[in-house]
Amino acid sequence: MARSDLSETARRLHSGAIRLLRMARAADDESGLSAPKLSALSVLAFGGPQSLSGLARAEQVTAATMSKLVGDLEAEGLVAKRTDRNDRRGVRIAVTARGRALMEKGQKARLALIRARLATLSDAERAVLDQAAALMLRLAGSPP
Repeated sequence: MARSDLSETARRLHSGAIRLLRMARAADDESGLSAPKLSALSVLAFGGPQSLSGLARAEQVTAATMSKLVGDLEAEGLVAKRTDRNDRRGVRIAVTARGRALMEKGQKARLALIRARLATLSDAERAVLDQAAALMLRLAGSPP
């Protein structure tokens, strides 16, 4: 594949991924939370408890910004701060049952939107997308 073909594939993949994410994010409006709060909550709900600095790194924001987000999420009962078992001076932030339920409900709604779009494709097209999804995960360094 020529370099220009790689560039075009990269551009189309980037564009498609962003458009699909934006379409699926329409379901997030029901949560009443901002996109940054939902993103941080998602890291905790699906990735497990984190330190404040680890969560800030994962979300690519400053510790001060993350501290504000966590404070808001804690006030809403969606996360809780707990003493770190390995370092009694440290704090781990964990999703609460209410926060997990909110994230699971949101994930179901997003997946329903995507499933509805997938249903409009032929079996052959869905098979191609299934293979492409596995490749995208591999490119991202995630297990399928």
